[in-house]
Amino acid sequence: MVDLKMLEEKTPILKEICSEKEVFWKNPDKSACGEAMEQIELGMEDVEDAERRLERFAPFIMKCFPETKERNGIIESVLTPVPKMKDLLNEKYDSNLEGNLLLKQDSHLAIAGSIKARGGIYEVLKHTEELALAYGILKEGDSYEKLLEYRDFFAEYKVQVGSTGNLGMSIGIMSAALGYQAIVHMSADAKEWKKKLLRARGVTVKEYADDYGRAVIEGRKLSDADPKSYFVDDEHSKDLFLGYAVAGERLKKQMEEQAEQTVQAQLKNSVQTALMDKIEVEKYPEDTVN
Repeated sequence: MVDLKMLEEKTPILKEICSEKEVFWKNPDKSACGEAMEQIELGMEDVEDAERRLERFAPFIMKCFPETKERNGIIESVLTPVPKMKDLLNEKYDSNLEGNLLLKQDSHLAIAGSIKARGGIYEVLKHTEELALAYGILKEGDSYEKLLEYRDFFAEYKVQVGSTGNLGMSIGIMSAALGYQAIVHMSADAKEWKKKLLRARGVTVKEYADDYGRAVIEGRKLSDADPKSYFVDDEHSKDLFLGYAVAGERLKKQMEEQAEQTVQAQLKNSVQTALMDKIEVEKYPEDTVN
């Protein structure tokens, strides 16, 4: 378990936080934006490549998870206006928010039901594509729906991850659907219902009395010892990041669509108001003042 006293000695501000005091913390490792950007290895072309990969897998996802049919196999969440929340924030906190307040509902993402469905599922799919291409299962132009015929092949391989729940859900569910031996190493604070759901999907759940860090260490150790095992590293994976990053352009498109809908609604209201005024004038011309 976590040694809180040791953590407080290393980071004194934690003692104030535990005492429920208001604190201000500045990241000592924070660097200037320009300096940080120079260190970034990934670019927009990598995000676009990830998007294309997800589109290639869409037929497989739609076939395997019928709940994704509405979006043609693309795992995406809705953008919902929440005007009452905006009113509450303005009233309670004097926020003076203008325009439309929108809620991005990644809590309702298909398959795994959390934002982790983005990165976790993407990394499993990329690993699967690399394996399938290497062994001649897939070639350019193939429908990825055919992967359903190769579950026995993928059953020879393992996919493992350390998780408190949400990442393990996305990786475990997708890996099992493809046929992998899916193993999720879970810490003591993982929810019981998540463990039960994973086991019901054919995922092996290994439980640890220690914290998340121990689950990751043990999971990585076991995976590294098996040449046919792939470990998803939540802390250092570029593929996880790219899976999350595709949401940016999709959100931009959704916001543009929302803006267009708002403009159309305003235009419709303006036309209706103008027509009603015209009708009133024609009906009661004597009330019109020039």
